[in-house]
Amino acid sequence: MSPVWTSVLAVGAATIALKATGPVLLGRRELPSWLAGPVSLLAPAVLAAFVVTQAVGGHRDIVADARLVGLGAGAIAIALRAPILAVVIVAAAAAALTRLLT
Repeated sequence: MSPVWTSVLAVGAATIALKATGPVLLGRRELPSWLAGPVSLLAPAVLAAFVVTQAVGGHRDIVADARLVGLGAGAIAIALRAPILAVVIVAAAAAALTRLLT
């Protein structure tokens, strides 16, 4: 086996071990109340960071292009309580129309 595949397998095994650590250590115990609140806010915060990074991130600079227009259109659709499929279609259409016009 090549060194590359050995590295891939080692990183995969380490990832599985790290992901299993929490459930194995905590078992059926619940998190303390002072920790449960911040932990429940981690997923939305990380998702928002990913969305912003992908929407305005360029190569070491901030880019305002069709992705940002699509994100704004999707945000408006969410604010208007549109179904998720409609939000995706509105965002994609806004980005596509912006790319077509610019």
